[in-house]
Amino acid sequence: MKTGIIQQTCSPNQAENIAKSLAAIKTCAEQGAELVVLQELHCGIYFCQAESAELFDLAEPIPGPAYHTFAQAAKENKVVLVTSLFEKRAPGILPQHGSSI
Repeated sequence: MKTGIIQQTCSPNQAENIAKSLAAIKTCAEQGAELVVLQELHCGIYFCQAESAELFDLAEPIPGPAYHTFAQAAKENKVVLVTSLFEKRAPGILPQHGSSI
């Protein structure tokens, strides 16, 4: 099985980061990848060195907007996609990250 592994720079601009990931997914698929693995928390800047409550606003529901975007990318590119999304949890429960589509 041919695998594509994506490592990219990220900025605070989520839309820019997602666009960069989507372009890389397409490139991997065009080069024959059947499995594409994105880096941890690729939608934004990696912030997990410290637990900070103000960063919880970056979390999204699963399924949610980023989930659907990457699910569609997997379908369109005919790949299995491993992605890492910051999951919004119920009130009072700390968010967690990590999801596979």
